[in-house]
Amino acid sequence: MDIEEFKNKLRKYKKKDIIITDHAILRSDFRHLDLDIVKENIIHPDKLVYFKEQPAKNQNEKKYECYFAYSEDLSHKYVFAINGKIIIVTIIVINRKWQGMISK
Repeated sequence: MDIEEFKNKLRKYKKKDIIITDHAILRSDFRHLDLDIVKENIIHPDKLVYFKEQPAKNQNEKKYECYFAYSEDLSHKYVFAINGKIIIVTIIVINRKWQGMISK
């Protein structure tokens, strides 16, 4: 699946389809990141620049690591699983050049 296909897949979801784990809530609080922004980025993935599938614990879900770029030096990294709903596992704010990180 290429990035445009993945963006179209995300656009099919609504905010009510997004579940945020306790860990992700703690991470967003610690990083002063509004969870509504996270949800908006997922359902309107215009800032999504890179995604990679990761091994999932359950057979009926897919897990993804996604980078949403705001500038050359600021991005958000979300790890979430999809199993009919989107389950946000963690949220990371990156304040450095992100391009090198995703080319590995």
